[in-house]
Amino acid sequence: MFKHVYQGGAVVEVFSAQGKDPVAKWKLHGGSSAIQKVFDKELKGFVYCLTGCSQTVKMQLPEDGKMTLGLLHRFVVLQVNIPASKDFSIELVTTDAAHLKRRLYLSTVHKEFSATPLHARIPFFPPNQNMWAHLCIDLPSFTAELFKNADFQALDGITVSANCKLRRIFTMKAEPSAASDGAHLSQTCLVDVVPRSWLFPPEVNHVTTVVNIESLRHADVKLPNPDRGE
Repeated sequence: MFKHVYQGGAVVEVFSAQGKDPVAKWKLHGGSSAIQKVFDKELKGFVYCLTGCSQTVKMQLPEDGKMTLGLLHRFVVLQVNIPASKDFSIELVTTDAAHLKRRLYLSTVHKEFSATPLHARIPFFPPNQNMWAHLCIDLPSFTAELFKNADFQALDGITVSANCKLRRIFTMKAEPSAASDGAHLSQTCLVDVVPRSWLFPPEVNHVTTVVNIESLRHADVKLPNPDRGE
């Protein structure tokens, strides 16, 4: 889908809740009552609310699973608000340099890692819940660690599952400045990279966090050993 889109800049927009039909190219699971476009008073703009079971309520891009996104940047960033005590998941389909598709499934449901040569289930610990966040997921970090030093080439699929409010998704070439092993950062770490019109309004309480292998190590999550087939 993004094969002919210029990706030489700092960011590429994948989704925005603004506009007439933001989900025209997405496949929605769960029905209109579970996935709704609503006006958020705090942000003073529209967001998509996903409510219900994370196994059945989800947004998938591309709509046709046989298509690929072809997004080349290292980070995928979600502007998301995850409610406390609710499940949330995101599945990312990546392609490596050997043209093998790998699936990264980050979910609050998972308490331990599990990995096969083509699929990894990753425990996910959301940033401050009930608060807006820039959730920056480091794709090469997971690909290299979980799939025997595979080299990340492209992000080819995204599925966001309930429960959350979603404002925007974009990819980013560079790591947020001052990022350090999963620490929460201020929005200023993105100012030189992300268009200012994309950032949260300054009066909105929010965090910026990087999710990678090191951040999970600091959270004392036991990582699988791909050499032992874990």
